[in-house]
Amino acid sequence: MPDRNAPGTTAPERLRIVIAEDHYLVREGTRRLLEDTGEVDVVAAVGTAGELLDAVERFRLDAVIADIRMPPDHHTEGITAAHSIRARHPDTGVVVLSQHANEQYAFALFQRGTDGLAYLLKERIGELDQLLRALREVAAGRSVIDPRIVEVLVGSHIRTTDSPLAQLTRRELDVLRQMAQGMNNRTIAESLSLSESTIEKHVNSTFAKLCLAEESQLHRRVTAVLTYLRHGPAGPA
Repeated sequence: MPDRNAPGTTAPERLRIVIAEDHYLVREGTRRLLEDTGEVDVVAAVGTAGELLDAVERFRLDAVIADIRMPPDHHTEGITAAHSIRARHPDTGVVVLSQHANEQYAFALFQRGTDGLAYLLKERIGELDQLLRALREVAAGRSVIDPRIVEVLVGSHIRTTDSPLAQLTRRELDVLRQMAQGMNNRTIAESLSLSESTIEKHVNSTFAKLCLAEESQLHRRVTAVLTYLRHGPAGPA
């Protein structure tokens, strides 16, 4: 799929998406908010993971929005559906919404790969710029993690002596937080009032300390955060 955000492009194309949310008011409210922007066509709004998977098979989509908990069990149906969609339809991105900044959910979502996936808190529904950005990022095959979830991931292991975080400098941690939010080097440089070349050095140093191989096909900027879950005591086995 072509990158809709590439430099020199004109107005972005309207995104074709499906919304999967079992609460009717949330589902229809999200549909109305997104359609009113003029940037999104909601081709279907469904209430279960099964209906979501059926819609993905029937329509040509750029992305989907899925609640993390849906019928029948209200457990992690959204994550399971996201993995199925990415495996069967690699050109379709998935934004998973959760009420909680839960590191276990983040690990479960991204453990098979990060490309084309986003994990946001449900409160972002009311922050349309961030939600639209996430949709365009996953449609382009990139990744996004909600800033509050990043803080949970980083904070939960920053004091653990055997964590990879113990090897990072304070500045590398600053860069890491912003990398995981989907920011590119130029944006991070502007945010931290540093040169882009300095940011690139910090990024490369962080990748080296976290043993993220150059040949890795995963989205390393997000994997750099998720690596902590594999080493920290709170992470899943």
